[in-house]
Amino acid sequence: MNIVLIVIIVLVVIIALYVINTRNALVVLRNKVKDQLSQIDVQLKRRFDLIPNLVETVKGYAKHEKSTLEDVVKARNTYLSASTPEDQLKADGQLTAAVNKLFALAESYPDLKANESFLSLQKELTTCEEKITYARQFYNDSVLSYNNKIELFPSSIIASMFHFEKEKFFEASAEERKNVQVKF
Repeated sequence: MNIVLIVIIVLVVIIALYVINTRNALVVLRNKVKDQLSQIDVQLKRRFDLIPNLVETVKGYAKHEKSTLEDVVKARNTYLSASTPEDQLKADGQLTAAVNKLFALAESYPDLKANESFLSLQKELTTCEEKITYARQFYNDSVLSYNNKIELFPSSIIASMFHFEKEKFFEASAEERKNVQVKF
């Protein structure tokens, strides 16, 4: 066999292996992003399951704070009806702000702050919030790795050949960035 032909065959095999390996690495990274998003969803669902109990507990003590309670329920329902991850993340920001406002409001009701059920729910929600925060960090780390792989040469060529798209980072909403203000 001609040496040039052997070199060409070896080069084609090396390039093909590189393309396959890079595509597989991109698939793994994309799947990791999806998995991390589902981990956020698991924690959010846990929090959403606690919210109706929290609202019912607060209702008995803060009857005239109806609008705050309605905001929490409305934000929860908005999340449940969201159809895209972006809409879910936006609705989650609204819910986080509403729950934070509810906890700030609870400071004005000493009997509520002493209620065992409220304290237990508050502790569970705080734990959920911490888990959500960690899940968001892991999600953003996964998105960073995935997006870097898509954008860096030469894997960017393979990414464009197979139509891999950049993922969006989780960013806090404008409502989450605001300080909670409670007016009496």
